[in-house]
Amino acid sequence: MLFPLSDDDRKVTKPAYVTWALLAINIAVFGYQMMNPDFTTAWSTIPKEITTGVDITEPVLVTIDGQDVAIPHLPGPSIIYLTLISSMFMHGGPGHIFGNMLYLWIFGDNVEQRFGSVLFLAFYLISGLVASFAQIAMNPEGVIPNLGASGAIFGVLGAYMVLFPRNQVKAIFIYTVISLPAIAVIGLWTAMQLYYTISSMTSPEQGGGVAYMAHVGGLVAGVVMGFIVRSMLKEEPDTTLYRQYKKDPRSKRWW
Repeated sequence: MLFPLSDDDRKVTKPAYVTWALLAINIAVFGYQMMNPDFTTAWSTIPKEITTGVDITEPVLVTIDGQDVAIPHLPGPSIIYLTLISSMFMHGGPGHIFGNMLYLWIFGDNVEQRFGSVLFLAFYLISGLVASFAQIAMNPEGVIPNLGASGAIFGVLGAYMVLFPRNQVKAIFIYTVISLPAIAVIGLWTAMQLYYTISSMTSPEQGGGVAYMAHVGGLVAGVVMGFIVRSMLKEEPDTTLYRQYKKDPRSKRWW
């Protein structure tokens, strides 16, 4: 298992304001979730609510591994489709948010640099929406809440793999720090997600409650939009900081 630590940021020549803002919003929303658990229940994405347009406000009994389990539900927003956005900034626990924010912190700034801040924000949200719709398509009658930034993060990973395939990524592998090309690190992670997705489709208990189809949907969206941007912007955007860095790489320490 590879655990990424950092990547090659030499071409990041301006502050990644949108990436930082997304990190802050996710952390703030998670803090609010900890103080108000009902918010998580009410504002998560429920596939059946999205496909029917009807808010489910009472617990629903479902059978999981032969056991009847009551899935709690509370009234959501008046426009139930808003949960597609709100759930994108919510997480199920400390480990969930830590993993997602680590990947966003490492890979988001490079992708934002290439897309530009406004387009990157739109790309991030679109990736998250595509991920949600992919998961909903897999189980349109589902009543188990879906939440997390994973779909959008996988969009970032997909775009990164297309735009910066040879960037070196430092990662921990069996207690050793190694350096590999981004395409190898993200490609391995992608292969794992495809495996888990197929496993969850053929044997639902293997899914462990993780929305793997959302991961795949976000990744595909990221790869597609990465290729589009790569065809439109073949070179790094020119900036004063980038020109200064080209003259003296040591100067980057000032920003």
